[in-house]
Amino acid sequence: MKKQAIHIRTGLESTSFGFNTDGTGEEIITAADLQRYLRSLCPVGEFSVDTIIIGNPDTKIRKAGTVWTPYFKTLENAVNEGINVLIVHGSTFYMDKDPEDLGKEGQNYFNNMPPSAKEQYSEVLETKKRWIINNGLVIIRSFDVPNLIKNFGIPFGLGQKLGFKNEDIVRSKDYYNVYQVAKDTAANIAKKIASKLKDLDQPGVAFYGDPDRPVSTVGLGTGEICDPRAYAELNPDLCIGVDDTIWTWLQTSYAQDTGKPLVVINQGTSEEMGMRLLNEHLRRNIPSIEFVHINQGCDYKWITA
Repeated sequence: MKKQAIHIRTGLESTSFGFNTDGTGEEIITAADLQRYLRSLCPVGEFSVDTIIIGNPDTKIRKAGTVWTPYFKTLENAVNEGINVLIVHGSTFYMDKDPEDLGKEGQNYFNNMPPSAKEQYSEVLETKKRWIINNGLVIIRSFDVPNLIKNFGIPFGLGQKLGFKNEDIVRSKDYYNVYQVAKDTAANIAKKIASKLKDLDQPGVAFYGDPDRPVSTVGLGTGEICDPRAYAELNPDLCIGVDDTIWTWLQTSYAQDTGKPLVVINQGTSEEMGMRLLNEHLRRNIPSIEFVHINQGCDYKWITA
């Protein structure tokens, strides 16, 4: 059935609805209502992945949750907490489509795998899909809107977590902000950044470049879009990048050769606070629904000698 497809196109993505930010307007009862509300928060281009990924759009919301990325264990925790509609930022099925419906790029992603790996990945996808359906869970992906929305989106959430204020933004463009900070050495700025991330299970950061270089502006972005090459024209003294986009043979080599400071953090760390802020927004503006947030932060464990 179409409602059980991994990637559902409901026709809701580009429609405008009468939701108000004070919580009034169209009543939100079903997963489809909530998905429409999320899309109403910020205009995004198409093709957007912000849609109901799997589950029945007509499902009445008992309890809703937000989370950075829907690992299988996270989904189990959500269901155990009574959540039947989960808003996620990351992809549920790696590329959020069946291999047969991935398009050329996605088909190459799977088809270029050795047969044994392709079989293993496909088996996990099907197992995860069946589990979600059997547990009556609806997953809404909210990726483009949180990345773009002003003041409390993903890059703003990371900036606030690091102690930066929106009024300290001196240059910006979609997905990227540059903040004015008290002048200090790159090494000391990196230490301050690391100190802010401990409670997100990231006890340190990777650093490249000249540790003694003076820094008075810090630039950052959002998730896998957080590539210092993409906001070079904003010219921050120190760039924050995310491990999902940083290659040691490219951006880090450039930082080492030029001395321009580069701090690298985990993608989960970079996106956690934005999803928490989205949860706060939903709780304020849709008080008829109970929203809970499942904390994740850094998505790998730090093991040291």
